[in-house]
Amino acid sequence: MKNFTILLITMTLLISCSSPAVKKIEYPVSKKGDVIDNYFGTEVTDPYRWMEDDRSEETAAWVAEQNKVTFGYLETIPYREEIKTRLVKMWNYEKFTSPYRKGEYTYFSRNDGLQNQFVVYRQKDNGDPQVFLDPNKFSPDGTSSLDALEFSDDGSKASYSISEGGSDWRKVIVIDSKTMEVIDDTIKDVKFSGLSWQGNDGFYYSSYDKPEGSELSAKTDHHKLYFHKTGTPQSEDKIVFGADIKRRYVSGGVTEDGKYLVVTAAISTTGNELYIKDLTKKESKFITVAGNFENDHTIIDNVGSKLFIMTNLNAPNTRIVTVDASKPGVEYWKDLIPETENVLTPATGSGFIFAKYMIDAISKVLQYDMEGKLVREITLPGAGTASGFGARRIDKEVYYSFTNYITPATIYKLDPATGNSEIFKKPDVAFNGDNYESVQVFYNSKDGTRIPMIITYKKGTEMNGKNPAILYGYGGFNISQTPSFSIPNSLWLELGGVYAVPNIRGGGEYGEKWHLAGTTMNKQNVFDDFIAAAEYLISNNYTSADYLALRGGSNGGLLVGAVMTRRPDLVKVALPAVGVMDMLRYHTFTAGAGWAYDYGTSEESKEMFEYIYKYSPVHNVKSGVEYPATLVTTGDHDDRVVPAHSFKFAANLQEKQAGRNPVLIRIETKAGHGAGTPVSKTIEQYADIFGFTLWNMGIKKLE
Repeated sequence: MKNFTILLITMTLLISCSSPAVKKIEYPVSKKGDVIDNYFGTEVTDPYRWMEDDRSEETAAWVAEQNKVTFGYLETIPYREEIKTRLVKMWNYEKFTSPYRKGEYTYFSRNDGLQNQFVVYRQKDNGDPQVFLDPNKFSPDGTSSLDALEFSDDGSKASYSISEGGSDWRKVIVIDSKTMEVIDDTIKDVKFSGLSWQGNDGFYYSSYDKPEGSELSAKTDHHKLYFHKTGTPQSEDKIVFGADIKRRYVSGGVTEDGKYLVVTAAISTTGNELYIKDLTKKESKFITVAGNFENDHTIIDNVGSKLFIMTNLNAPNTRIVTVDASKPGVEYWKDLIPETENVLTPATGSGFIFAKYMIDAISKVLQYDMEGKLVREITLPGAGTASGFGARRIDKEVYYSFTNYITPATIYKLDPATGNSEIFKKPDVAFNGDNYESVQVFYNSKDGTRIPMIITYKKGTEMNGKNPAILYGYGGFNISQTPSFSIPNSLWLELGGVYAVPNIRGGGEYGEKWHLAGTTMNKQNVFDDFIAAAEYLISNNYTSADYLALRGGSNGGLLVGAVMTRRPDLVKVALPAVGVMDMLRYHTFTAGAGWAYDYGTSEESKEMFEYIYKYSPVHNVKSGVEYPATLVTTGDHDDRVVPAHSFKFAANLQEKQAGRNPVLIRIETKAGHGAGTPVSKTIEQYADIFGFTLWNMGIKKLE
């Protein structure tokens, strides 16, 4: 690639109608049905209801035709392969995960660069690492991936779960970890589950009953916790929790000392009940620690009967409390590390508590002893995101990673006795972060709320309003957008692009109050925050409406869909990925009803229906409006946000789009919501996304 390492984009606007950016596209016919739903007296048409049937030949034919048009368009972009080649080069570096000890071995995962999936290695003492488990051999095309891997107490047995084609449904294999022989029944139909061993004889896992109809879209809302005893068939697995109590999400895990089984149970993605069971007593019953769904509670450790609980009860920014397991109710909780003005997400390791705080989305880490006494602040390499710090009580070392938008994730080894850190693994990436800078700015949203945003670009970039820019957002489910490195984003920066991430409401950057300010009847705040971020970039000449793209996935896909239909003039390109686009029906698929805490549902009240209806992307596409050039992306095996959301949105946009901006949908086959996607597919996706984005910003060539 000629001069690709210095990549400056020549801003040459496309001329004539010879390019795909202006050529009229003949879209496949999207048949319209006559389905009409009545919500509190309002009739709502749903002409593409048939697309919800992911098993029908009609839907499969529509997918094939859409992909034919989409890839036909993408193949005409002259620098698409050039971008892909550069992505391959940048992606091809050795990657590691932090090591951990089990039995006689130390385990870690490694990717030599372009492997579709990380390979699990192990080594004994100072011996050479040996391959323990290679997920690249799970399927010929790399579309099956490793999810959980857990070991029995002595390390002699292991259980691991596999996702096939990106689905959230898993199967679990049990092996002798020394001989690698399969020693047990394959556990099937497992979903939203960890694996937690009790001693060496068996493990806990969670799942739903297999739904009637399509396993990729049918509703699942009764989660149960099972115990599998090794050497017995799955049919004999006992339901430990959830048989007579209906919860959407149930998980169970055994404390490090093997004393307690801890169960969390929830009806939505926010708030959970908390239970414990004493495993040292044969006939012990579950004891309620917290019996409401209004707050989040997690047991992070125990010392004997003393429980350490992370909670946001009476502490929106989270605190750590202690209580004795004999009387664990909330009335007995005592503050160990009180709430502060910054959000706390703790980890425990080597007999210490590592309190990770977010200050305007930037990490700060304090080390405490188990009595709540401050030991020290951990010195981090800079401003960014520190994660990890979890370890067994007997471990002498603690590992953590540090990253930001221009610093690849580096693993550090921490001596908890001294607080000293040293680099354990530093990646060798073909990207020089010294040539780029990230600045944090603050802007005011529509209602005056102050919002932080980190903007990253090449040093010396002229702020002339002509820089290609991607504005990325999420804004939901208490999920925080903290600085992290990615190869695709680093390539975007090399291409001369600006990358901006605002910490909008709905996320968790400022605790539960910030989250709630972007939920249900406050959801409009999220869209206003995102629009204000775009306006800030434009008014400060980072970019302009002709060079700005919106990008987001899942709840972030909803964000992009809602903003582009409300403010189509604001941006040139829209990139909604695996988005929740039909807000009137999202709760009728898979575990979607669990999102009601954030969204509300169209059925709960007239007021809620009317609020949702006003922003639901599928229902707010209007005829005669020129929408941005749009590339919708989804996977045919997405059983979290089912692809019908994206199908309906794309069909609606194609029918009603005015002007010549393309509206395409790229449907990845044998792919799900994103987790476990093979590297090869990810590279192809980003080559298409960036090629589409730059081409429709009028950029004719890369030099």
